Amino acid sequence: MALPVVDPSQYDVQLSEKKATIEQQFAEFTLPPMELFESEKTAYRLRAEFRVWHEGDDLYYVMFKPGDKHQHSRLETCPMVSEPIQQVMFKLLDYLRPNELLRRRLFQVDFLSTLSGELIISLLYHKPLDEAWTEEAKKLKEHFGIHFIGRSRKTKIVLDQDFAIEKMQVAGRELVYKQVENSFTQPNGGVCVQMLEWAQNVTQDAGGDLVELYCGNGNFTMALAQNFDRVIATEIAKVSVNAAQYNIEANQVNNVKILRMSSEEFSQALQGVREFRRLKQSEVDLSSYNFSTVLVDPPRSGLDDETVKQVAEYDNIVYVSCNPETLQENLKSLTQTHTLQRFAIFDQFPYTHHLECGVYLTRK
Repeated sequence: MALPVVDPSQYDVQLSEKKATIEQQFAEFTLPPMELFESEKTAYRLRAEFRVWHEGDDLYYVMFKPGDKHQHSRLETCPMVSEPIQQVMFKLLDYLRPNELLRRRLFQVDFLSTLSGELIISLLYHKPLDEAWTEEAKKLKEHFGIHFIGRSRKTKIVLDQDFAIEKMQVAGRELVYKQVENSFTQPNGGVCVQMLEWAQNVTQDAGGDLVELYCGNGNFTMALAQNFDRVIATEIAKVSVNAAQYNIEANQVNNVKILRMSSEEFSQALQGVREFRRLKQSEVDLSSYNFSTVLVDPPRSGLDDETVKQVAEYDNIVYVSCNPETLQENLKSLTQTHTLQRFAIFDQFPYTHHLECGVYLTRK
């Protein structure tokens, strides 16, 4: 991976420049005052992936030159990752170097940590993993006292468990999240809390029912459910749906239904174009809902044209975006029917040009 240069003395200047860029990029719209949410300047990233380099008896992490996978340098420190990752990542290499069975054909190490201090490490190999590897990995797990997973082609060996339990303090309330290894989670936990609190705030008087598309493990769902009578959240990935169901029970949220459906399928069900057995099995009668608000947190590609049309049917829109370019394009359509009420910048990715944005729109 290519890592940013972490220089806390430059953080404020760089963030100010990013804010100015966004204001200029969205100047075509009538913008409300822009809200800015900062990141911690170090130890802010909860998950990370590192390529491993073998050189004789040595073993080390490498970072690649941006845009060139053939140019790399040895990684000696990594102040961007969370404290739990920093405490273990280099000690892990010290343990692996003399252990031929665990180090051979190892090409990547993935870390997933939480604000509440849990850590899962995945070791990725270009070789089959057998019982001998498993027995040696058990000793590794016992040595560090954390969760380890071994991965190779078509193989996943879980030592104990493949998930972490995150506990976040959101607006004075503790929210619990099951976060599964190798599935999407917010990389910057501190900024994620600010995003959840912002979304709670903008929807506090929305009333009615909420529909959420691309809900993942229910990250926003758990925080926003208290503002609505009922919530329908959709997600297509089975692992994320199962995690969301766990989170509903763990947080004792009783007004949320998770549907394993794409946004296109949900639109068809809502319009009565198709009937879905999944709806009957979930005992969901969409005609009984009074949807006032929609929340979307799409991938970098943004919303396709059909989903934009679907989203525009709701009175209130919460749009969380990891790509300002596709957000800008989608807003050209959405602002024809809706007014921009709130615009927030969340610095999920310090020391890079990337930003997360949040907008709240209401029907004209």
